[in-house]
Amino acid sequence: MADANAAVVLVTASLVVLGLLAGLSLPWALLPVAVVAFIFVLARSLKARDESALQNACVLVLGDLGRSPRMQYHALSLSRHGYNVTLIGFLGTKPHQDVLEDDRIDIIPISELKGIQVGPKIFRYASKVILQALQLLYVLLKMEDQAYILMQNPPGLPGIAVAWLASRLCGAQFVIDWHNYGFSIMALTLGEKHPIVKVAKWYEKFFGRFSDYNLCVTNAMRHDLQKNWNIRATTLYDRPPSIFRETPLKLQHELFYRLASVYPQFRACPENSKQNAELTMFTERNTKTGGVTTVAGRPVLLLSSTSWTEDEDFSVLLQALEDYEGFVEEERNLPSLLCVITGKGPLKEHYKKIIDSKDFKHVQICTPWLEAEDYPVLLGSADLGVCLHTSSSGLDLPMKVVDMFGCCLPVCAIDFQCLDELVKHEENGLIFKDSSELSLQLKMLFSDFPNEQGKLSLFRQNLRENRQQRWDENWDHNVLPLIKEHCD
Repeated sequence: MADANAAVVLVTASLVVLGLLAGLSLPWALLPVAVVAFIFVLARSLKARDESALQNACVLVLGDLGRSPRMQYHALSLSRHGYNVTLIGFLGTKPHQDVLEDDRIDIIPISELKGIQVGPKIFRYASKVILQALQLLYVLLKMEDQAYILMQNPPGLPGIAVAWLASRLCGAQFVIDWHNYGFSIMALTLGEKHPIVKVAKWYEKFFGRFSDYNLCVTNAMRHDLQKNWNIRATTLYDRPPSIFRETPLKLQHELFYRLASVYPQFRACPENSKQNAELTMFTERNTKTGGVTTVAGRPVLLLSSTSWTEDEDFSVLLQALEDYEGFVEEERNLPSLLCVITGKGPLKEHYKKIIDSKDFKHVQICTPWLEAEDYPVLLGSADLGVCLHTSSSGLDLPMKVVDMFGCCLPVCAIDFQCLDELVKHEENGLIFKDSSELSLQLKMLFSDFPNEQGKLSLFRQNLRENRQQRWDENWDHNVLPLIKEHCD
């Protein structure tokens, strides 16, 4: 652990540098020196640490809490072991119901500040960072003393330095959970040589070393952190919680019936209507007996989830679906297909316009936003998952595939470095390099649908027989010992 006084100097110096880069005069750029010194003295005079702080933990996300499942799982795990958890982040999307109903978890929302909206871009960005830093420091110093501050990275600017400073002031252990590198995500839009990307990389590497403990999502990232940044981390693979499992047919029907009231793609064809039957595109419920059966000749349910960002090129899937449409026209023995793409993000409207321009007869595409409780039910009802996550750093793994495997759902995933830590080609799914390869895989997998002896069923059976460790077991094995080590 770095010396506290030296680290305060480093944090202050970084703020001064950002001010100078933004074009501030020297007196204004030196303002953070006075602010940090004042906060340091004030915090020292007001805070008196007590023993109850040993059972407090803060989980921090400078992003949407509802779209940060791993950090929600951290909060639930800490609560399960008797910690009072303060969960901090943006409240753009509703967190999981288990989090909302947990008496030990207190959610503190923070705002996504935009900073000054005039002037050079670097000035606007610097003002946003400084305002976000001051807001976050205020929130962290205002809450009760904590034993741990566990922060997700990315995003880490300005969170890493601020969370570290707050942890030093309140005597907490600072833990970073490395999901990826923030600078690598910035480079997707700005380019690797952009000044902001270079500053972000220096910042992440420099301040990342001040943490007391580190977690990361893959062995590849653990090796990279150690080799290039001299940061020692523990690999905590994403694992599905128990809510991700195969969905019973009755629950499938209930979900499909609710979705059909909003999305016409889930509605049964009018010519298939029957007396005493409640129909969807996939299921049929006898209203007299309550029994549910699968509709004969139903389409394949293909599912993909996304944050609609630059690291997922959905034109690959759309081209593969266009090719599959042609295969159905040519061969006629292939089933029709409903592709459901869940999630929301900046590029969703862009891709929706492309989807709306398609004139498919045998392929339908639906882009719903699901409640957190409905998402695992839909995963457990699907026939095949598709993942287009490529990783900006090549060192993280897609959590969506982890969730799919928890539901015993086979996956076709686009290839990238370290994917083989999760997807085993020809065992639990298939790996493809482009749209042409994906379309051929779809054709092969669905050629004998829904044959129980086909390759798709074989992959599902392999997933059932080799069930992966669940989140709770994984967390208890890898994270709990770190906590006990500190407590002892």
